[in-house]
Amino acid sequence: MLIVGLTGGIATGKSLVAEKLASLGAVVVDADDAARSAVAPGRPALEEIRARFGDKIIRPDGTLDRPALARLVFHDGSARRDLEKIVHPRVFERMAEAVSRARQTNPEGVVVLVVPLLFETGYERSVDRTAVVVCRPDQQMERVMRRDGLPREEALARLSAQWPIEEKRRKADDVIENTASPEEALKQVEVLFPQWVLLARRQLT
Repeated sequence: MLIVGLTGGIATGKSLVAEKLASLGAVVVDADDAARSAVAPGRPALEEIRARFGDKIIRPDGTLDRPALARLVFHDGSARRDLEKIVHPRVFERMAEAVSRARQTNPEGVVVLVVPLLFETGYERSVDRTAVVVCRPDQQMERVMRRDGLPREEALARLSAQWPIEEKRRKADDVIENTASPEEALKQVEVLFPQWVLLARRQLT
């Protein structure tokens, strides 16, 4: 089995690439999905977040107000680190469980872990190969503002919470360019995935 850590910057196209990989046969595990599960009502992580940040980030229905929390942590490095200490261990535990299940059911398969903070957290040490989805910084800014309806200052704060995309590019084993068009990016995925399949099979020899 081959475990690939897929990363990129905010709005570079990770979800687009992940969906394509799933359609090609990869087992895709998304850290954001694991995080949402970890902070669901009744989970210990949600109570820890409430204790740290107060009731203002809890909606009337008891769920986490993610936009309100984001506004707090993206402007406060200390608050962001506190949140990461609460959430990240639970996320990585869930991802490890998913990898274990995949190893039992398909030992020759490719598992793609979509981790936005792959390099920032050092989680690249837990995978066999890394891939990054990139675009130009100006494209990234425009996409974040348009997708999330954010003013430039807010978008910049969120982008600044992650490593610059060029730094991720330098560290990654594989690079998927999402600069020209989504179609061009997906063509690269179609070329790359069979290479990963071969590597997965070699892991057994």
